[in-house]
Amino acid sequence: MSDVTAASSGRLPWPALLALFAAAFTAVMTELLPAGLLPGIAGALGVPEGRAGFLVTAYAVASFVSAVPVTALLRGCNRRPVLVGTLAGFAVLNGVTALSSSYPLTFAARILAGVMGGVLWAMLVGYAARMVPEERRGRAIAIVSAGITVALCAGIPAGAALAAVAGWRAAFGGLAVAAVVLIAWVLWRVPDFPGEPAAARVPLRRVVVLPGVRIVLGVTLLTLLGHQAVYTYLAPLAQASGGGPAGLVLLVFGAGTVAGIWTVGAVIDRYARLTLIAALAAVATAMALLGTAGGLSGWVPGGAGGVVLAAAGLWGAAFGGVPTLLQTALVDAAGAANADVATSLQTTVYNAGIAAGSLAGGVVLEGAGAGALPWTAFPVVAVALTIVAAARRHAFPGRPVGAGHRDSHGRPAEALRRAAAGRPVGVRGRAARGARPARAPRTTDATEGCR
Repeated sequence: MSDVTAASSGRLPWPALLALFAAAFTAVMTELLPAGLLPGIAGALGVPEGRAGFLVTAYAVASFVSAVPVTALLRGCNRRPVLVGTLAGFAVLNGVTALSSSYPLTFAARILAGVMGGVLWAMLVGYAARMVPEERRGRAIAIVSAGITVALCAGIPAGAALAAVAGWRAAFGGLAVAAVVLIAWVLWRVPDFPGEPAAARVPLRRVVVLPGVRIVLGVTLLTLLGHQAVYTYLAPLAQASGGGPAGLVLLVFGAGTVAGIWTVGAVIDRYARLTLIAALAAVATAMALLGTAGGLSGWVPGGAGGVVLAAAGLWGAAFGGVPTLLQTALVDAAGAANADVATSLQTTVYNAGIAAGSLAGGVVLEGAGAGALPWTAFPVVAVALTIVAAARRHAFPGRPVGAGHRDSHGRPAEALRRAAAGRPVGVRGRAARGARPARAPRTTDATEGCR
């Protein structure tokens, strides 16, 4: 029985969804692995650790700049060839990174890898949603998104451990080989789907102006900026604060993300707003703990190391569910019909936050030292928390997810969305109810390639 046939019968197409899970894992590993390997990379390339951290910045900037235009260029292409192309790019570029001894060459490889990442993140959620019936889409997307958590929890610490034994080049070489294996998996088990016809493509400007969308995107930017300013340089921060090996701190952080994802999955349908407020407050608290680790060392078992590990666990547990909460808030504000376009915008903003955070953290690290990093992130996260607390009407309403906003006249926000998209407000057709489960099309000459 094929994956799509299984999905249409109510069963999840596990082999295909796990392939997308592995693609998400590979993308996160490619993007963030340098954060745990900065001393080795900096020494091999002959640059300071701050400049080595800019390799994360380069990836994120490229993803930010390319996600929307490249995704728009490829929207008419069949999905599987695009997915295979991005994975092939990861394989080649991680291989180049593993072999390069030149900082400019490595920097260029990271830029091109960032382009691959921008395209991949813009398509993964939509790809998973098209594989399953509408009532199973949430679970399918959660399975694919779990690749992020597993990469943070197990992948990056494992990469750091491998680098400690065999060198950082072996870690990137392993990623290159894994991407090649994943290509074969995708060709074997992931169904193909046609691209979007030109007439069905919703202009980005109509999505941006929907109530709440810009607020959610702004909170996404601030949250990622504050997070990445510290996370990128967690290795020198752990060393400076006496927190122990960077691999251990990353492992504790990753374990915390598992608890965070599980907790958010259990409460998001009923308490999305309160959960996001609590998560951002906990991230801010973790930053304060990291910033005062030395002063609190006498009050905590294990001294400064105990404070750093406790803060890393709290930070991971709080941040683990934040991307899911923000993505859910964005889809709820934009409407299901505009989810793919909204997600591509969030991908761009997400990477802008990563780029700005890693850049700001590198500047702070070289200018004021690692101890100043948490205090750089604290006010940024506090501003994000304040915005969420204030944005009760459209962006982060205090109601169950999917209940729908209403305007000042009591009309549901779906009417506003349809009006903004240029469709009659009073019409309740297929677009208003949600499309039927998609099935894998027969690939013919008419559906091959880009349109």
